Amino acid sequence: MRISVMRERHPGEARVALVPANVSTLVGLGCQIFVETGAGDAAGFSNASYREAGAEILETRAQLVERSEIILCVDASREEGLADLQDGQVCIGLMDPLSHCDRFSDLARRGITTLALELVPRISRAQSMDALSSIATLAGYKAVLLAAAQAPRIFPMMMTAAGTLNPSRVFIMGAGVAGLQAAATAKRLGAVVEAYDVRPAAREQILSVGAKPVELDLDTSAAEGQGGYASQQDDDFLDRQREQMSTVLAQQDVVITTAAIPGAKAPVLITEEMVKGMKAGAVIVDLAAERGGNCELSQPGEVVSVYGVTIIGPTNIVATLPHHASQMYGRNLENLLRHLLDHEGRLQLDFEDEILDETVVTHAGEVRAARIRERLALPIKACEEVA
Repeated sequence: MRISVMRERHPGEARVALVPANVSTLVGLGCQIFVETGAGDAAGFSNASYREAGAEILETRAQLVERSEIILCVDASREEGLADLQDGQVCIGLMDPLSHCDRFSDLARRGITTLALELVPRISRAQSMDALSSIATLAGYKAVLLAAAQAPRIFPMMMTAAGTLNPSRVFIMGAGVAGLQAAATAKRLGAVVEAYDVRPAAREQILSVGAKPVELDLDTSAAEGQGGYASQQDDDFLDRQREQMSTVLAQQDVVITTAAIPGAKAPVLITEEMVKGMKAGAVIVDLAAERGGNCELSQPGEVVSVYGVTIIGPTNIVATLPHHASQMYGRNLENLLRHLLDHEGRLQLDFEDEILDETVVTHAGEVRAARIRERLALPIKACEEVA
């Protein structure tokens, strides 16, 4: 199987789809690996390191497309990134499929098979392929560092000759993978950490990382949706949540928000009025800024100061940690490919397998992923009709 690794072209994207360790493993499985020159430079992986692992370095994207059966990339969410793919080729990457459904009809017509890593099911067999969890882990960690760099207070308690410095209070809104990693990181830095999640099951997870769960007087019985993500709540629920949350926010030095709904605008958890009630010098890091923001005043990609509160709206935050982000993403791809390839390194798409059934968006001229077909108002077809 001929597999290529593209150099990412979107501004600010420093990750690479495979690192040399992944290349070495795949070469051992009988694959031929091509890497576009400079693909790993920004993440600290040189052309020489890929050659040593067994890859062939090619000078242009056109050469890679011409010679490849499977094309691997990080960001495949933009239509122009897939414009030169050819009939029969397979593309695997992050495609933001639930937000950009329309383009998959064209990709299907062109005969391109696409696998969107966001659709990998959250089941035990697929944990090692779960790129979203890898991304969220690093995002939660880096969010705390951004907050600590902006905050006018230190995180840990210090007893000094000049007196005792009280620890910062850090509040995490959303206890998914990113939120739990943020809570654990803030705890390691010495802060007093509290966390809230609308899903009742998150309470034990919050306790497991050393944080204190915040509980509100709300009915959250229907708060967990598909794949363990929070489900979208109605306006009445969100209004009552914000009202009760205002008192909690007023006590915090740092707030990190992580609440996102796949394929939908992020819920507004912090209104302008709630920001007015926060401490002077408080910091908000809004990890959902790219999706519209959990804070009403967030600006994607910017740091703003409003009512004495610093609000950080990072975009593509994991690209600021490209070495380890690429290492984790590459391992996710390697594990997926090992699942797809037979013992002779040939691609096998078995749509009886839940992982493939949910992750493959287009194949054999059809949009086959049920979640995408539903959004495109296409009839849901049985797997055997398009296999």
